[in-house]
Amino acid sequence: MEKSKVYYTDFRTKLGEGLPTKLKRLIKKAGIEELDTDQKFVAIKMHFGELGNLSFLRPNYAKAVADVVKELGGMPFLTDCNTLYPGSRKNALEHLQCAWENGFTPLTVGCPVIIGDGLKGTDDIEVPVNGGEYIQNARIGRAIMDADVFISLTHFKGHEMTGFGGTIKNIGMGCGSRAGKKDQHSNGKPNINPDICRGCRRCQKECANNGLEFHEDTKKMTVNADNCVGCGRCLGACTFDAIEFVNDAATKELNCRMAEYTKAVIDGRPNFHISLVVDVSPNCDCHAENDAPILPNIGMFASFDPLALDQACVDACLKCDPLPNSQLSDRMRSEDFCDHHDHFENTTPDSEYKTCLDHAAKIGLGNRDYELIFVK
Repeated sequence: MEKSKVYYTDFRTKLGEGLPTKLKRLIKKAGIEELDTDQKFVAIKMHFGELGNLSFLRPNYAKAVADVVKELGGMPFLTDCNTLYPGSRKNALEHLQCAWENGFTPLTVGCPVIIGDGLKGTDDIEVPVNGGEYIQNARIGRAIMDADVFISLTHFKGHEMTGFGGTIKNIGMGCGSRAGKKDQHSNGKPNINPDICRGCRRCQKECANNGLEFHEDTKKMTVNADNCVGCGRCLGACTFDAIEFVNDAATKELNCRMAEYTKAVIDGRPNFHISLVVDVSPNCDCHAENDAPILPNIGMFASFDPLALDQACVDACLKCDPLPNSQLSDRMRSEDFCDHHDHFENTTPDSEYKTCLDHAAKIGLGNRDYELIFVK
């Protein structure tokens, strides 16, 4: 198979030219003009950030992409689907309010902002997964599937379950309706170590499904397996490492399901993908906070191949030295540190991402072999 082309530029700028202009040049060099966008609805899938989190991509980047789409005659809109967990994005009203507060308005980004799965996260459509092993029909937000052209704009960062949050996660998990997200998370259940649990109940506040129970007699949390959907929010909420996913296959299956959901979204229609490796926080932008970056700002990447794009971003990250005063550097200094020779697994040892890339290649989502082309 011929190598996929991934285009890359760094964050260095010259006098009088800002990063949005550089991003426009990158995506044009990468071939976005080859898309037939004239008088077409163009979904730009991104994450608007949870309230309190400041590591999400700035609206300026979204505007740059929307401006290029409009130059090509397209009708762009920014979109994301509602979340499974409690927070500021679990229904369309709160989600839009969150997006606006974080700077994503029609005035700032130059196009509408639409929540892909509707008011309550129930406006979805079943999309067949060609060659799916875990998912036969994916539940995707209807507005996303109604679009003629699909573009992903991803903040590449760490993730407490999947190792990193890249293009495949942005598309697969992000485009799933609330039912679709539950579908992807359904196999894994966490375990709480009572010897480490402090009984602070922070994890319980993050659970939308009554999957955690606090016992007054022991002052400890336990998992209600009947209610738990395996979304992993509790894992990120616990700062004492009391929670872990004991079934390694659960995270691996989640990775495979995400890849299959991604295939459902992009199969059979024009698509293009952009990923920015910047403010590489250890956890997802779904958190209401963002810890210090674990790696330096690396650059902006673009490709027609979502798998090659994720692979290129991972490779670029693994070549960098960790930043001091970060979750990664703290773990590397801990007495019980076990070196996985991987920045993402060293940051969150219970995470795993390689099965996602492997399965994506297996189902024909893209190519892990790529040619990296630098754009000045």
